[in-house]
Amino acid sequence: MKIDSREIKRVLKFASIGVLNTGIDIAIFAALVYALSWPSLPAQCVSYFLAFLNSYWWNRRWTFGMRERGSAKELIKFGLVNVLSFLCATGVLLAAEKGLGLSPIVAKLVSVAASLAVNYAGSKLWVFRQEPVREPELGRDH
Repeated sequence: MKIDSREIKRVLKFASIGVLNTGIDIAIFAALVYALSWPSLPAQCVSYFLAFLNSYWWNRRWTFGMRERGSAKELIKFGLVNVLSFLCATGVLLAAEKGLGLSPIVAKLVSVAASLAVNYAGSKLWVFRQEPVREPELGRDH
């Protein structure tokens, strides 16, 4: 099995953007919960949405190298993947905080892991899917 170096670079870029998004998400979440005394659920919605906007821009341009103008369809697809990812993360957040009694920030960290696989698979395979370039077949007369 040959490892595609381009795919490895793409995964590393996605992971880097994930770290950036997680930092944005957690920083905003912590500020809202601890500095402004917001409940976890509305803080989760705001922090996740702002990280979502950051994620779309960076992953579209840098990770998946999309240069042409984005479409409404693409943004909707990205949004749907992130809604699914958000639901996974929020379910884990609330279960960890309310069910397991973890602190909000620890529950938040646990919830991040729940959304990663959904987000990458959806982004790569559906949202920013790039059709492979087909080589012309030699020796065929048409």
